[in-house]
Amino acid sequence: MRVLIAPDCYGDSLTAVEAAQSIATGWRQARPADEITLAPQSDGGPGFVGVLASRFGGLRQTRVSGPLTGAVDAEWVYDPRTATAYIECAQACGLALLGGQPTPDTAVAAHSRGVGQLVGAALDAGADTIVVGLGGSSCTDGGRGLIEALGGLAQARDKLAGIHLIAATDVEHPLLGPMGAARIFGPQKGADPATVEILEQRMTAWAARLDALAGDTVSPLPGAGAAGGLGAALLALGARRESGAAVIAEHTGLADDIAAADMIVTGEGRFDDQSLHGKVVSALAGGAAPRGIPVVVLAGQVTLEPAALAEAGIVAAYAIADHAGSVQLAIDDAANQLAGLARVTAADLRWLTRE
Repeated sequence: MRVLIAPDCYGDSLTAVEAAQSIATGWRQARPADEITLAPQSDGGPGFVGVLASRFGGLRQTRVSGPLTGAVDAEWVYDPRTATAYIECAQACGLALLGGQPTPDTAVAAHSRGVGQLVGAALDAGADTIVVGLGGSSCTDGGRGLIEALGGLAQARDKLAGIHLIAATDVEHPLLGPMGAARIFGPQKGADPATVEILEQRMTAWAARLDALAGDTVSPLPGAGAAGGLGAALLALGARRESGAAVIAEHTGLADDIAAADMIVTGEGRFDDQSLHGKVVSALAGGAAPRGIPVVVLAGQVTLEPAALAEAGIVAAYAIADHAGSVQLAIDDAANQLAGLARVTAADLRWLTRE
């Protein structure tokens, strides 16, 4: 049987590449004769660059500003065949780079300057297409740091004139308002209610300048609130928003992988209702359904009912937490527990595949 293993990342526990390797390890223990294809996925957030590098290489590293005061070594991918650079904002301003738990102070101070420096590095490399994966950021600065790193509003616009710029995200939130970057995502980045209002007021003023740059209103656009408002800055600079999962699918040849598979195994940290709306699992299930290919989900936790799984075209979903016996063990020993769940799932596959 030809098995396509195509997971997203599992929160902070496993990257998509690590998760794919763990699933493959367990699967092979139970079904060594199966032909396995590894195709780790991403929706534009953390792991975006790693997924692309695992498929066609081109990994580079640039020293840039981190989200606070220090510098970080950020990885990105350049494909000289297509003059395309792939940047992951979390490499420069990700929550994991704060050095500790987010606080109201870090929520205010964190910035996106390093992302702008990565864009500059891509331009220096000769890129004429720049894809920026948005997600997992620690900042809520509306992309102001990015634009300042490129020399300011007018200079950034001039530098990117003629560049095909893509904002890769599956977040559809606008920049401002009750569903905007500060109010929806600020608390995840350490902002208390008072800090959320500070961030909202700061970005409201900044949004007016972005609108002037774009010659249009960008703050209400879907995706403008992605990555703390980095989406708005990119849109103001002429970017086209695309689904992060779709970008990965297109640039890694996922459609061909699906067409060649007899079964698809995917997964993520938490498999819930959001997973069925534009996320990696839903994209895979949508591609598999017309071909009658069964899809199995191995997730950290599963909250969906069987009826919802069936409607989405998913044969079964299993939780690492159930296999491990606790959520904590599933997190602390994620690689081994996921491999064990994959082994058990593959060993009990006969009823799923009607072999």
